[in-house]
Amino acid sequence: MTLAAQPYTLLMHLRGGHPNFMDYKIGDKVVYPNHGVGVVEQISYGVLNGRTERYFMIRIVSSGLRVMVPQSNATAVGLRSVIRSAESSKVLGFLETGKLNSHHDWKHRFKENSERMRTGSLLEVAVVLKSLVSLSRSKPLSFREKKMLERAKYLLVSEMATSRNTSAENAEATVVKSLAKAKLTFPVMTEKFE
Repeated sequence: MTLAAQPYTLLMHLRGGHPNFMDYKIGDKVVYPNHGVGVVEQISYGVLNGRTERYFMIRIVSSGLRVMVPQSNATAVGLRSVIRSAESSKVLGFLETGKLNSHHDWKHRFKENSERMRTGSLLEVAVVLKSLVSLSRSKPLSFREKKMLERAKYLLVSEMATSRNTSAENAEATVVKSLAKAKLTFPVMTEKFE
């Protein structure tokens, strides 16, 4: 049975919760935390610590990076299926009406946002995006915060595009509209981040 066929709650999935058993097949689209959408290209078996282990070879779409993840470690690293289209509406709803609570001290805020990004949860990435966009209205973002905002935007837009089977441009326009309903706009970025 594939992960997509297993029933589980939206909240558990959006907050990074996972079923105990991860089972993907070749061609499945998955999310690897802080790297974005990937595709399961190969499933192989190897021996680790004296026992046979199943491995997923995942190619990250944006970078071409290949990651090998043992099935037994998939949950621990935050590997998960791409959210469903209906679930993406919940994330957009948060961008429109969700409440924010972030630190005033940039070191604490950056640490908190970094932890949120590492969870792999699209809802947590949306929290980072919205808080940094909101903060940019009152003061300039630091270089590191600008870079994090760009990363959060990329992760959010790319997964939304995959989830909704649309282009990145259309997904970005949808995110921009949702932020506009909260009276927020992306700051103008003059630097390009790699």
